[in-house]
Amino acid sequence: MTDLHPLSAAETERDTELRALAEQAGRDLEDASALEIVQWAADTFGARFCVTSSMEDAVVAHLASRARPGVDVVFLDTGYHFPETIGTRDAVAAVMDVNVVTLTPRQSVAEQDAAYGPRLHDRNPDLCCALRKVRPLTEGLAGYDAWATGLRRDESPTRAGTPVVGWDEKRRKVKIAPIARWTQDDVDAYVAGHGVLTNPLLMDGYASVGCAPCTRRVAAGEDARAGRWAGLAKTECGLHA
Repeated sequence: MTDLHPLSAAETERDTELRALAEQAGRDLEDASALEIVQWAADTFGARFCVTSSMEDAVVAHLASRARPGVDVVFLDTGYHFPETIGTRDAVAAVMDVNVVTLTPRQSVAEQDAAYGPRLHDRNPDLCCALRKVRPLTEGLAGYDAWATGLRRDESPTRAGTPVVGWDEKRRKVKIAPIARWTQDDVDAYVAGHGVLTNPLLMDGYASVGCAPCTRRVAAGEDARAGRWAGLAKTECGLHA
């Protein structure tokens, strides 16, 4: 869903340098603390570094605000979020030292329904995610060289190999996962220790919070991602493919 164009010599050189930087940092920072990883990103990229947040919690946004007060926190408003998720975004913007940047898809839900038919998320969830998540994020990250995410290795088998710093080939950005090595216990301890905002749905049986039509509560013993696209082979929205 991206608009491809041939890279110039300068763009190719930039990509080569950034990729090498990311790969070296991934090795050097593998055993660093989450705050040290975020501090490296803030020091290296300055205003061209941002954090993305689904507003499941504000842990990575909080970490980044300690390293770079006023850091951009990018949020994708898909038009399908739970009210609790929008409320969490608004609370983060109000009480944390961050600049929340809300991205929206090119089409409203009504416009998408008119173009593709209602409930595209049921009939073709990959296309729905591409239109409402992947494309707007790719476009929204255009002004940054590096972005941070809350991916953790323990969340699912598909995320087990997540590097703390790596190269996002699709978007040609450095991708930082400062809490990649954390467990849920580490997250809970950080939230409690720093009074970090979390989505109220996490206290209501939801272990992972996405768009309302494609998210359900999880049962005891299920992994944290089991409530996303339940009953389908789909496990990721495509943002981290």
